[in-house]
Amino acid sequence: EGDGLPEHATGGGMMLYAPGRDEKEAVNDAARLLKQAGLNVLELGSEGAEAERGDISEEERELIAQARAENSVVVVQTEVFYEGS
Repeated sequence: EGDGLPEHATGGGMMLYAPGRDEKEAVNDAARLLKQAGLNVLELGSEGAEAERGDISEEERELIAQARAENSVVVVQTEVFYEGS
């Protein structure tokens, strides 16, 4: 209750891009902003900083650039989980 999810939801997932001086700062900023949005963050993971990854598509590079330019978290996908799904 009070987790920011729709009624009967058991959880959710998001794919987002966040700017930061390093990976830890980006993850912490994303968690802080999600909490400000009323979501209870239980677990956050990272696929690594741009410089550490060799498998970045052009679309991902554009989203990373957008997050940096706007100094914002860019949410690109959300999914709500329900019991049995």
